[in-house]
Amino acid sequence: MSAVRHFLDAIKFEHTVFALPFAYIAMALAAGGWPGWWVLAWVTVAMAGGRTLAMSVNRLADRFIDARNPRTARRHLPAGLLRPGHVTAAAVASGALLLLAAWMLNPLCLALAPLAAVFLVGYSYTKRFTWLSHWILGFTDGIAAAGGWIAVRASFDAPALVLWFALTVWIGGFDLIYACQDVEIDRAEGLHSFPARFGIAAALRASQVCHGLTVAAFAALGVMTGLGWPYALGVVAVAALLAYEHSLVSPTDLSRLDVAFFNVNGYIAVILLVAVLAGLWASGARA
Repeated sequence: MSAVRHFLDAIKFEHTVFALPFAYIAMALAAGGWPGWWVLAWVTVAMAGGRTLAMSVNRLADRFIDARNPRTARRHLPAGLLRPGHVTAAAVASGALLLLAAWMLNPLCLALAPLAAVFLVGYSYTKRFTWLSHWILGFTDGIAAAGGWIAVRASFDAPALVLWFALTVWIGGFDLIYACQDVEIDRAEGLHSFPARFGIAAALRASQVCHGLTVAAFAALGVMTGLGWPYALGVVAVAALLAYEHSLVSPTDLSRLDVAFFNVNGYIAVILLVAVLAGLWASGARA
């Protein structure tokens, strides 16, 4: 049980809240309401498996870099609290769980699951050769939205692509902020993060642009799906939280970054889910 506890802490299992609500949003929009227990259950399993696979590989891939970074040297693998073999076994089991869930949903989910797994495994290595890694991470997390939609409709449609884009720029934007903590170690290790390449000030400006695009995409989604004023209020709240997030950090002061990264972005995901459900309820009531 101690090893399990260390593992769940190592992969920050609770941060599934960032992506899971968007799978639920996509399901609800695709179904026009309740998607059914079967789809809900297996999408949840797929999300848990996919994220655990991604984070397990991330911790394995970065364990030697983490050991040389004062901020991350006490993580579980560098500190010896977990063995690489245990994390590898968890990654394999999680990948199998993702495939099982996709198989239980529909043939298109199963056909695309291996491609999703490539991104879930591969994104951890992208910072070794490109500063676009932040948006590759966002694109990878955005698979949650695409998967939720496909689980219901077994097809790609425009709202799913807009939501996928929104997640790409939203998560890419806050990963830019998070990466500002490691500029010196990234440069020393030859890693290609955007802040290491262009500086912290440029990274924060790029993050602001990303989050402006995020709000625009969320607004466009509401227009496309006819979610009405309850959803519009949610988008306004998201915009306010993103503005607050950026007010917490500056090129000369990153001391409140953890608040910006964890709390605010968790609130955004939940608020948008509630706004979508409220919009669907209101549109049903009007009909």
